[in-house]
Amino acid sequence: MNTRENFLAILNYGEYDQMPLVHFGYWRETLSKWAAEGHISREDAENWHDGNAVNEKLNNLLGFDWGYTSVIGVNSGPLPPFPEETIRRLPDGSTHVRNGNGVILLHAPDAGGIPAEIEHLLCDRASFETHYRHRLQWLPERVDSARLEQACNTGFDTPVGIFAGSMIGQIRDIVGVVGLSYLMLDDPGLVDEMLDIWGENSYRGVETILKSGLRVDFIHYWEDICFKNGPLVMPDFFREKIAPHYRRVSELAGRYGVNLISVDCDGMIDELIPAWLENGVNTMFPIEVGTWHASLPPWREKYGKALRGVGGMDKRVFALDKSAVDAEIERLKPIVAGGGYIPCPDHRIAPDAKWDMVRYYCDRMRCALR
Repeated sequence: MNTRENFLAILNYGEYDQMPLVHFGYWRETLSKWAAEGHISREDAENWHDGNAVNEKLNNLLGFDWGYTSVIGVNSGPLPPFPEETIRRLPDGSTHVRNGNGVILLHAPDAGGIPAEIEHLLCDRASFETHYRHRLQWLPERVDSARLEQACNTGFDTPVGIFAGSMIGQIRDIVGVVGLSYLMLDDPGLVDEMLDIWGENSYRGVETILKSGLRVDFIHYWEDICFKNGPLVMPDFFREKIAPHYRRVSELAGRYGVNLISVDCDGMIDELIPAWLENGVNTMFPIEVGTWHASLPPWREKYGKALRGVGGMDKRVFALDKSAVDAEIERLKPIVAGGGYIPCPDHRIAPDAKWDMVRYYCDRMRCALR
């Protein structure tokens, strides 16, 4: 069995012969460090992104089989994106930069991670009508046609997935957590309209790819609508307003024989899992171990085999030693034995990761989890 066949067998609780070695990519700072250490070239560090040739090269060097987010993309947000422009330069070298979503971010010198949000262009209906509505119409260009054509003409040994965009996470990115909270009260009709637009773009993008005749194995969303203590929106609002958009896509996917639908949501997702499951989203990713110790078994006890998982491997051990890696693999073994679960580092591999520890993890996993 190849990686694709094993992936489908595991997440459908079937027989398999090898656990796929899956990753969620790398922080840019991680690749820069590894380039400085001589493990990869600077050119590769600068040019890596999910699913490209550099990603495949890193898979071979480290021992991974596949990157989970190497998928065919659907852009459900602003198109064309706002041109990136520097709005202000500060004395300490920091800059305020408008990004493709129209949000002004603080870029500090040598700072890693996610930049702080300074200002959101979308704050009311007037700003939506002026700056966003024309960027949110359905266009065939929302589908990555080059990737789709390549997929249709290539035999695959690894899973084929569709990135279905976002139903609420990108809206939260564009208006901010505080801005979204105010809009829910000040103009709930606008929030409903935006949800309808994002849902329609996601649906039509997925439909376009499925109609191409490509055999698809799973559909994947990005949301990031939780933080370390729970959701950033009320669960009742999520169930009433957002979940129906997932259901529409899930029902479409089912008509094409696709039964695996996953969501990438960081943070403590527990209160949103029921709404996802009820509406066809059955695979949680990346199951961040974090400070709240997310793990599949408690969810499995509550929801049974309807719930699958990809992730849940504590990537922090990559900064430690072989004994820490061995202990993490031992922790994962009984979860794997329950079926419906594929371990994967629980976010992009961080800058403190040691090259040799990542390679050791892949080598040990190859032998330990069959």
